[in-house]
Amino acid sequence: MAELDADLGHIIPSSVLAPFWAKLVVGFVSLVCFARSYDGDFVFDDSEAIINNKVAGVVGRADLLGALFFLLSFLGYCKAFRESNKEGTHSTFWVLLSILLGAVAMLCKEQGITVLGLNAVFDILVIGKLNVLEMVQKVLHKDKSLENLGVLRNGGLLFRMTLLASGGAGVLYMRWKIMGTGPPAFTEVDNPASFADSMLVRAINYNYYYSLNAWLLLCPWWLCFDWSMGCIPLIKSAGDWRVIALAALWFCLIGLICQALCSEDSHKRRILTLGLGFLIIPFLPASNLFFRVGFVVAERVLYLPSAGYCMLLTFGFGVLSKHTKKKKLIATVVLGILFINMLRCMIRSGEWRNEEQLFRSALSVCPLNAKVHYNVGKNLADKGNQTAAIRYYREAVRLNPKYVHAMNNLGNILKERNELQEAEELLSLAVQIQPDFAAAWMNLGIVQNSLKRFEAAEQSYRTAIKHRRKYPDCYYNLGRLYADLNRHVDALNAWRNATVLKPEHSLAWNNMIILLDNTGNLAQAEAVGREALELIPNDHSLMFSLANVLGKSQKYKESEALFLKAIKAHPNSASYHGNLAVLYHRWGHLDLAKKHYEISLQLDPTASGTKENYSLLRRKLEQKQKKDV
Repeated sequence: MAELDADLGHIIPSSVLAPFWAKLVVGFVSLVCFARSYDGDFVFDDSEAIINNKVAGVVGRADLLGALFFLLSFLGYCKAFRESNKEGTHSTFWVLLSILLGAVAMLCKEQGITVLGLNAVFDILVIGKLNVLEMVQKVLHKDKSLENLGVLRNGGLLFRMTLLASGGAGVLYMRWKIMGTGPPAFTEVDNPASFADSMLVRAINYNYYYSLNAWLLLCPWWLCFDWSMGCIPLIKSAGDWRVIALAALWFCLIGLICQALCSEDSHKRRILTLGLGFLIIPFLPASNLFFRVGFVVAERVLYLPSAGYCMLLTFGFGVLSKHTKKKKLIATVVLGILFINMLRCMIRSGEWRNEEQLFRSALSVCPLNAKVHYNVGKNLADKGNQTAAIRYYREAVRLNPKYVHAMNNLGNILKERNELQEAEELLSLAVQIQPDFAAAWMNLGIVQNSLKRFEAAEQSYRTAIKHRRKYPDCYYNLGRLYADLNRHVDALNAWRNATVLKPEHSLAWNNMIILLDNTGNLAQAEAVGREALELIPNDHSLMFSLANVLGKSQKYKESEALFLKAIKAHPNSASYHGNLAVLYHRWGHLDLAKKHYEISLQLDPTASGTKENYSLLRRKLEQKQKKDV
């Protein structure tokens, strides 16, 4: 047992530092690396996964938790041999616990299940000390002593392999029951190589992707939040210089694998096997070998393989230090690599502080990626810089002529700038490319409504609702169309649908109140206004609309209270002060009316209606003064 413990200690060495100091150093380095982004904004897919997500989630949590339980599962499997009473045996409890932890890792992130494969490789090649070269030679020479190989006669090993295989099958079945059999649907822009007709082209490009991942481990300088949409052009011929990367990758991998399996030094074989196992096995689900994945390169899938890379790097520097007298130089190089990687991590952490830095950092890495230009444009549009946003949206469409989201957003901006003809062309093209794109259908309807093409607009709105049943904004715009056509009942029904789907839809409530008010249905307008304020009690625009209705119904006191509350929430609204002045004017509080007319005209001197009412009030006050005299 002591011999086994020592053996595992060489393969999975404990820290040189005391546990407390080792944890302190790792914690401090992590803090330095990521401190710049701790107070950063929610960026990229954080918006959907956190801000707009009601079931709550944290982007990146899955990778971290998956890695945590992956490592716990592996360490638990190692514990199975340390807890056994004698060499060659194991603790079944720890094997089963390792399988359970592997299942938890898979529930966090699907690649977590690969830990069971790593455990099997570790058991056979490291614990069982199987010499693959020796075994192959015996098979080739039909050596009868093959039957005497300890690893083949080890009943404990067969039992453990049966447990791992059964556990893996059970976990996969559980995943199938939860998620179903169908893989997620991906498009060509997500992973172009997987859609190539030629198997050779697919194989070459997959291997090129592997070499890019290996390069990101070696030199993580070119990092991008998204590697799809033309970021990495396909290799279509053997004459492409990038095939050199494939050759370099496999030259290094084959060399390492040969050393891991065939070296005469058993310790070297086992530590290289473990390093390669950590490097390769967790990466297999992202390799496109078993199923199509939805990305070209995704830096997150290197999180676990980086453990294997670190093991191999450490082993390599250890071998170098044994064969050279310049140990200080080796130590300097190691510290230099750590410092450079820490510096890169700090820089990258800063780039994740906000969307503008993140998206702009990708422009130099993936200038051919339409999604990068789209996100830069969207960020600029959100900040109100429409001119610059248009430029990036146009570039996104140029790089990917079928990029419907870029077309939709560009069409939206052009609509707001009253460039309706081009907006209609873009949105029409977007819905031709993707007929179920509900947002584009709605925006097309808005443009057609502005162009007075009412029948086409109604059809576009109806198509949008057909593809997205719960679409309150579309019902709201449909109601506006009906109001323009004086189809008041249809307008009210459309706005009512919007508020049923989205009770806090303030614009729909407001339009209902105003339409009922304008058509003389004051009682109904009041009822709708009260219903709206119960649902959205702090909405000053609803207070204002209901106050107008109550004023017309001569409920002056209640109307005044709502006007004052609305003004308190939004004190610089000229119309709020102007309409309150009209209320006071009707009510006979002429001094208060004069005060609010004057405030309103200070805020908006061009308001003709307010000027006229103010003139009437002044004449009335003058007449009153003359009468008093």
